[in-house]
Amino acid sequence: MVGVVDSFLEVTLPNPEAFLKVKETLQRIGVASKDKTLIQTAHILHKKSRYYLVHFKELFLLDGKKSTLTENDIARRNSIAMLLEEWELLDIVGDDDLDPTVPVSQLKIIPFKERSQWKLIQKYNLGSKK
Repeated sequence: MVGVVDSFLEVTLPNPEAFLKVKETLQRIGVASKDKTLIQTAHILHKKSRYYLVHFKELFLLDGKKSTLTENDIARRNSIAMLLEEWELLDIVGDDDLDPTVPVSQLKIIPFKERSQWKLIQKYNLGSKK
């Protein structure tokens, strides 16, 4: 699965505490439905002293499972990474030409204070053994 990891978006964190902040923030960014359900799009992955921002469908591929990963999924992940970088939560490694991207209007970002009003869904649970 080395090829899959090569497609991951590597990021650096400003400090060790930033990992949990990024993880929590990512839980509130995704695709929303009308019934106030949000499906988390991206996760932060820590592997061999490096950090990656990955779409949940990339994680399915890493596990050797079927995935319907599309260019739009990668664009969504890239746009989320750019937002997190703008918010100074992380730095994108080699972000000279981060393409493709989607408009922010294609992402739903739940403010922290509204988190309890939403059902937050993860399609992939990092660290869980099934």
